[in-house]
Amino acid sequence: MNRTGPHGPDDVVVLSEVRRAYGTERARTVALDGVSVVFRRGTFTAVMGPSGSGKTTLLQCAAGLDRPTSGTVTLDGLDLSGLGERALTKLRRDRIGFIFQAFNLLPALTVEDNVTLPLRLAGRTPAHGAVAHALERVGLADRARHRPGELSGGQQQRVAIARALITDPAVIFGDEPTGALDTRTALEVLRLLRSAVRDGGQTAIVVTHDPVAASHADRVVFLADGLVVDELHGAGADTIAERMTHLGAWGDLPDAGSRSLKGAL
Repeated sequence: MNRTGPHGPDDVVVLSEVRRAYGTERARTVALDGVSVVFRRGTFTAVMGPSGSGKTTLLQCAAGLDRPTSGTVTLDGLDLSGLGERALTKLRRDRIGFIFQAFNLLPALTVEDNVTLPLRLAGRTPAHGAVAHALERVGLADRARHRPGELSGGQQQRVAIARALITDPAVIFGDEPTGALDTRTALEVLRLLRSAVRDGGQTAIVVTHDPVAASHADRVVFLADGLVVDELHGAGADTIAERMTHLGAWGDLPDAGSRSLKGAL
């Protein structure tokens, strides 16, 4: 595993001129069209854009779930393009936490067993007290022996957060993690993610369509037509929503491609 050198130690995820195309030459779809963006340690970033803008593809490439057609992705100092599938799987288990809209908990396992699953798949035993600490962080210390079907949707998502935190990952990726939750429960989950970033030093990257959810992030990165076209820092929900309504027009500007955040690299 070769480590890359141009970026600083706090640049946890770096996409450089990443392009991802699908299909044949005659029928080709370009999901990402030369995206360059940096996600730094201890930051919470929301990724937003209209349907088909490339949000999910960006997340998958950044997490090593999909390989770019061209360009490079560096995660925690490692160039993912040089890793085989076995090494990528190990990296995802050791250095990445995932939170999904559908929770993805195993119904036959207890809360405790769901949380420890990433470690067990990696052949590791949880450190003494690690599971209890993870569940305490998400407010579920008294639910370790329950099964997912005995929990509310918000509680199940908190189990998923504990599962994402148990390996002490460098990065937590979320794909619409509050999409299936009511507003109040979604806010609780977002506060937990903020806490993980603030107290644990993790980097959180979350795809969302919800301006309220995005307003809890330090930064919002906007995609349109496979390009990063803008970003906001510390913005409120109204400002984020207003920017979303103009993404189509913004993406049509002649210099849209030059706003791919190369200045952040």
